[in-house]
Amino acid sequence: MTEKKTPLLDELEKGKWPSFVTEIKRAAAKNAASAELLEVLERSYAERRGHWKHGGIVGVRGYGGGVIGRYVDEPQTYPNIAEFHTVRINQPSGFFYNTKTLRTICDLWEKHGSGLTNMHGSTGDIILLGCKTESIQPIFDDYSEAGFDLGGSGSCLRTTNCCVGPGRCEFACYDTLEACYNITNEFMDELHRPMWPYKSKIKFSGCANDCTGAIARADISVIGTWRDTLIIDQVAVKEYAAEKFPIKSQVCDKCPTKCLTYNAETQELAIVAEDCTRCNHCINLMPKAIRAGNEKGATILVGGKSTIVQSAFMSSVVVPFMKMEVEDDFAEFKDTVRRIWEWWDENGKTRERIGETIFRIGMGKFLTETEIPAVPQQVFRPRANPYVFWNQDDLDHSGTALDGSAL
Repeated sequence: MTEKKTPLLDELEKGKWPSFVTEIKRAAAKNAASAELLEVLERSYAERRGHWKHGGIVGVRGYGGGVIGRYVDEPQTYPNIAEFHTVRINQPSGFFYNTKTLRTICDLWEKHGSGLTNMHGSTGDIILLGCKTESIQPIFDDYSEAGFDLGGSGSCLRTTNCCVGPGRCEFACYDTLEACYNITNEFMDELHRPMWPYKSKIKFSGCANDCTGAIARADISVIGTWRDTLIIDQVAVKEYAAEKFPIKSQVCDKCPTKCLTYNAETQELAIVAEDCTRCNHCINLMPKAIRAGNEKGATILVGGKSTIVQSAFMSSVVVPFMKMEVEDDFAEFKDTVRRIWEWWDENGKTRERIGETIFRIGMGKFLTETEIPAVPQQVFRPRANPYVFWNQDDLDHSGTALDGSAL
């Protein structure tokens, strides 16, 4: 195989960081598709335009998603990548693999495709980059035999994703690994058979550090939290003070609600529990002295997404606290998710994510029709317009407007 010169791509191999170009070159040494991929990429950089196009529907028997069609725009010039489809494989919770599993993934992919992988895609899938249409079904059959399944693509539930949770993290407020696995199996039909206005994502983060980026990227974000008060070990606080850790400036002064105060004389921390927003800042800085309360669960947020119909949205709180109990099979969460999806499927327009439908129709209608109670935590800011009036039917028993506005 004649090696083509790629001066522009070679620039990306310089410096101390790993380069995807190096990995493509390694694959190109034994795969003609990867070699042509280098040529197309070099040409794209030189011409400052892409040479890929979407088109056609590709997939496996019985599934409506999991494979994304990719085609080069000059198949006569690049015959080995005329079809260069992407296959998504559902990843294990928390990305826990053993070496045998990783070898199996790579061996099967080198057998059928380009050998190039992306570990992992933005939704969490194992991404297999580049295969021909005729290879898609054999790929699925071999991976199924090895115990794998396809991930989501199209207007379906995208592959659920979670942080490492209790597997390695002391901050986890619920079992994200079990939640992700359980919910994936519960909604397998929604994952494999597109049926909605557009895609829907669920991400599980065990605490407010949100290591999955759920609040910015998921239609339904499940963020670990606690309902009672922070637990403070005053002896450990004194140990931090003895080590000259700047408790007041780094912890108390940077608390978003200033709910923590530090007494330099007694070297003790005090908290106004009702002001705490459970942001995890203090726990991150003083994990030996401060930890989450005992009554743990999750906050459910809805609406996060990147720019599609509307601009990018961050998720908004709809359920401030929900128990995420393995013992009851996450029943409350599943019921809530089904009601949200049913409302969105009924009201959403094509290519409209859940957050965009709520933005168009209104939070009040969303809460009413999904039977989610209006609570103060849903309020983004206090109401400012005195010329808006509400009928009695628009209020819940607490006197709060059903769109979350404070009256």
